[in-house]
Amino acid sequence: MLLNAVVHHRYLDIELISVFTLGRAYLDVKVPGGGYAGAGRVACRPGPRIGQDIPVTEHSERPWGSYTVLTEGSNFKVKTIEVHPAQRLSYQKHARRAEHWFIVAGEGVVTLDGADVAVKPGQTVDVGLGVAHRIHNTGAEPLVFVEVQHGDYFGEDDIVRLDDDYGRSEPTG
Repeated sequence: MLLNAVVHHRYLDIELISVFTLGRAYLDVKVPGGGYAGAGRVACRPGPRIGQDIPVTEHSERPWGSYTVLTEGSNFKVKTIEVHPAQRLSYQKHARRAEHWFIVAGEGVVTLDGADVAVKPGQTVDVGLGVAHRIHNTGAEPLVFVEVQHGDYFGEDDIVRLDDDYGRSEPTG
């Protein structure tokens, strides 16, 4: 399946092209000034404008920033996520979905199963099924990334919070 959408964000305009084949998601992002970044090169074609031609399916403000669901299907969901400076998402894992992140603005640190990796625009992060993960905005500007989730379920009850700065951690047991 091919998804092609133009995303207008207050910090950038990107053209998002995602290809989902054989259980693997490939993501290309065309940034202003031309050129592509990411895995898998896909020919560009004009797409609808999210929020104008295609309604945004969900937007939520959170203590750490916000997310917008751009599109979703039975086995995938695509979001843009914005993390405020000095904020971070909960340290969490999922039993029924994996994620692929493409950093488009800002800088930060991603933690995957306890290992920290610095990230900046143009870099990607693969979060495997069951891998504990979080992202922390270490810069002065918002950290923005595109998240492609792939799996068979995307509900909030598939989030196991291991640590959370906002008191949302869940007891284990």
